[in-house]
Amino acid sequence: MSKPYKILIMGASYGSLLAAKVLFARHTLKLVCLPAEAELINKEGIRVRMPVKGREGLVEIDSRKLPGKLSADGPAAINPSEYDLVALAMQEPQYRLPGVRELLDAVAKAKVPCMSIMNMPPLPYLKRISGLDANALRSCYTDATVWDSFDPVCMTLCSPDPQAFRPPEEKVNVLQVRLPTNFKAARFESHTHTAILRQLESEIEAVRFDTGDGRIELPVKLKVHESIFVPLAKWPMLIAGNYRCVTKEGMRPIKEAVHTDIEASRSVYDWVVKLCTSLGASPKDLVPFEKYANAALSLGSPSSAARALFGGAPNIERVDRLVKAVAAQKGMQSAVLDEVVALVDARLEANRRAAA
Repeated sequence: MSKPYKILIMGASYGSLLAAKVLFARHTLKLVCLPAEAELINKEGIRVRMPVKGREGLVEIDSRKLPGKLSADGPAAINPSEYDLVALAMQEPQYRLPGVRELLDAVAKAKVPCMSIMNMPPLPYLKRISGLDANALRSCYTDATVWDSFDPVCMTLCSPDPQAFRPPEEKVNVLQVRLPTNFKAARFESHTHTAILRQLESEIEAVRFDTGDGRIELPVKLKVHESIFVPLAKWPMLIAGNYRCVTKEGMRPIKEAVHTDIEASRSVYDWVVKLCTSLGASPKDLVPFEKYANAALSLGSPSSAARALFGGAPNIERVDRLVKAVAAQKGMQSAVLDEVVALVDARLEANRRAAA
């Protein structure tokens, strides 16, 4: 009999996708979110809608019909030492907010295994990559001090490859999956911590969902990898696609960013792949450009980073700056990436001036 776990997920938007998958097994989940979100989730649960190959329309998962237990609360009500695993599903700038910062620090001090599903890898995770000076990368973070209490042994990274969004016309407890790819997690240093992820992986793999007209396999699995470089497969995608949605004139969809000049996209993608292999990644840890370019054809909206920038955000996750700074440590430089970083810097500066 597999062990039921208590799992804390910080961030109810993207975190709902992981929650919906884990609730099929008999685990107890707590989502950390804003008071209005928590009230709605406690009353009505969460709904996750996803496309399934070979079926028309979307399949809806309703948390109230699943065997696991789900509840939501604000950060002040949480005692991290009660949990077996913590998932970080907020955007990196949110971890410095009052209440969230204190909870993150308590998670670190409780030494609970922590799996980040942010695009921006937490600093303690980068400390697990030998030959990388993680302290020299602190300026890439909105506030690097929020990570100071963590032991890298307790931190792993899961690539947030599945694309999901909250439909604007729906209540905030509804999440819709646009691209139903897999979560790819690196193992923890500890076998005991990794065993939790392996159990979740096999439980999610075994799920068959009753649609009323038969039991079907659902997409979006959790895949646990031995290599700590597998989650970095997202870096080439973010640089070739997500951050190149930002232009001087405004934002454009990911599909357009990748396919308007496919050779330019391929070139910067391959450059980031080369950077990842210089850190120790094997080519099989990474995704070939053709596969990414094909997936990008279905991404007809701008990236969340671009939408936040052009929505006036004073801070966003700066994976663009991080990749540039990591590359500099390896003596590598890309004119395309330099231009991206300059565009994002300028837009953030304008947003901050407007907010001042």
